[in-house]
Amino acid sequence: MRILLFTQLCTPEPAFKSVPFARELKRRGHEVRILTGFPNYPGGKIFPGYKLKLWQRETIDGIPVLRTWLFPSHSLSLVGRITNYLSFAASATLPLLCGWRPDVVYVYNLVTIGSIAALNRALRSVPFAVDVTDLWPDSVVQSGLNRRWMARVLDRLTGKFYRSADRVVTVTNGVKALLEKRGVPPSRLRLIPNWCDEEALRPSGAANPPETPGLTGRFNIVYAGNLGTAQALEAVIDAAALVAVSHPEIQFVFMGAGVKKEDLLARAAKVAPNNTLFLPQGSLAEASSLMMAADALLIHLKRTPLFEITIPSKTQAYLAMGKPILSAVAGDASEMVRIAKAGVTAEPENPSSIASAARQLAAMSRVEREEMGQRGQSYYQSELSIGVGTDRWESLFKEMLAARPGISGS
Repeated sequence: MRILLFTQLCTPEPAFKSVPFARELKRRGHEVRILTGFPNYPGGKIFPGYKLKLWQRETIDGIPVLRTWLFPSHSLSLVGRITNYLSFAASATLPLLCGWRPDVVYVYNLVTIGSIAALNRALRSVPFAVDVTDLWPDSVVQSGLNRRWMARVLDRLTGKFYRSADRVVTVTNGVKALLEKRGVPPSRLRLIPNWCDEEALRPSGAANPPETPGLTGRFNIVYAGNLGTAQALEAVIDAAALVAVSHPEIQFVFMGAGVKKEDLLARAAKVAPNNTLFLPQGSLAEASSLMMAADALLIHLKRTPLFEITIPSKTQAYLAMGKPILSAVAGDASEMVRIAKAGVTAEPENPSSIASAARQLAAMSRVEREEMGQRGQSYYQSELSIGVGTDRWESLFKEMLAARPGISGS
């Protein structure tokens, strides 16, 4: 098959559904290309080594990548974020409609580019599937960009978009059920759980990862990822303050960037200066080394109905790492950790509950924590790995082609 991955996020951004997915599809004999924008997530600034142009071609791990212009932004500015999304959709329209013609288009979630994919299907008879990793408009509202009129407008646009796709793929049963309630035909809905960028998480060579300054002699609970509104990490800072007196060895470590980082730094300096550590945003390899050095890994999202049916992508990464998990997310994410017997759970936005879970992990023996991590890793390999997920996507693409008159997949 000729498969186009149409996604605004792509390597070197933290986007495991871009080049890693393309590599696996190519390994199976498919011709795969990526249409994307210039890397600027999550900081909103163009990555080193790139310069904004109308378009740029490159090859990453043997995968042809076409980048088109966008307005870089990932702030809480509504105008900036809308311009970011719309600018990429506009610049990508011509290459999608007039360029390389694939057999099927995979769309990574954004309603703006999904609308272009729908037009492409109408004009060129190319079916498309949308991967609903973040539920719109719900996730946009929760990100801090909420406006009274926004939810209504986005609800109409996304409803039309989801209902028009040949297939709508969700990563949790909760989102699948919700989309069915919102009018997406059940015959088009599929469940394919996320995987993670397994190559980036593998140790680079040495059996023992390099030491990170500030970690030695502490029980380190690591959070690696976006420091944004949805993560509500203020509660974790407050949990650190609660454990500081009775368990000074417990340290919460944060690696990443985001719109709330400065606020979190200020809060930590005020209430938990001795057992919080902030590290600059690093590459996936650097984040992997940090996680390998951790005693436990943290997941946290604010308590909302949306996040009860959301499994943040770091859940899969943490399971794959084989480390015990402290999951402070209501609903599906913590349920996955419980099923895998891979960690302990806490109530989100509840500093006392998070602190109690941290103490519980620290009280375990090293062997108990290692067994917990191994159970999570085994669960990931059997249920969530990129090989398992690509099997499901490959079958879905073939199913889509078989449903189109005069088209067959190979």
